[in-house]
Amino acid sequence: MAVAGIDVGSLSAEVVIMESGKVLAAVIVPTGSNSRTAAEKAMKEALALSNLRMEDLTALIATGYGRINVPFIAERVTEITCHARGAHFWDPNVHTVIDIGGQDSKVIRLNDKGGVVDFAMNDKCAAGTGRFLEVMAQALEVELDQLAVLSAGATRTVKISSMCTVFAESEVVSLIAEGLPREDIARGLHQSIADRTAGLAKRVGLEEKVMITGGVAKNRALVRALEEKLQTAIIIPLDDPQIAGALGAALIAAEI
Repeated sequence: MAVAGIDVGSLSAEVVIMESGKVLAAVIVPTGSNSRTAAEKAMKEALALSNLRMEDLTALIATGYGRINVPFIAERVTEITCHARGAHFWDPNVHTVIDIGGQDSKVIRLNDKGGVVDFAMNDKCAAGTGRFLEVMAQALEVELDQLAVLSAGATRTVKISSMCTVFAESEVVSLIAEGLPREDIARGLHQSIADRTAGLAKRVGLEEKVMITGGVAKNRALVRALEEKLQTAIIIPLDDPQIAGALGAALIAAEI
């Protein structure tokens, strides 16, 4: 029996279709200005990849920021639960999940079965999220996927005093105007996110193993900064870390 999980975030929508515990298709599309349209597009592409029709799916779970806008008949589960289940599927020994998404960041502590024991979340502002990095990349005049490369060339860390995205952007512009190397500023930005994430981890209680999920997991400079701050190795999923929520949703759908 085929099931699906759909995770509609502020920056991207992901769909995972599974059957008999195996992933048949995983699709990621930009959310854009319409989360409903993004959900439809992602589902259409995933069904095509798996050679299935909508009526072939026996269950569908929706999660994420835009889960209320999913146009299909689906049950809804929080992204906290879904990311926990997705991470546990990838590695049952993981007990802490760091998820840095487009508009929020969270640290989740798991039990041995992948259930949520506790979590801490920053959803009040874009500080320490993918959106924060996106704005900072624009200020540094580099593509988002080049921010980690820029940071790797740093010789020192420039401290970024503000975590508010608006004020931090102004601070970065001022630092550039002062002639400070963009590489050092980039490292400082990654360090500031690591500091904020470590604060969330402290509230929850960090337990090894640790895995990072969400699109920001692809930024190796940030992962290294987190490892240094938390003094532990962090697992990056071999599969695309962006699909963690949709994967977890599909796993829950398979239990219905």
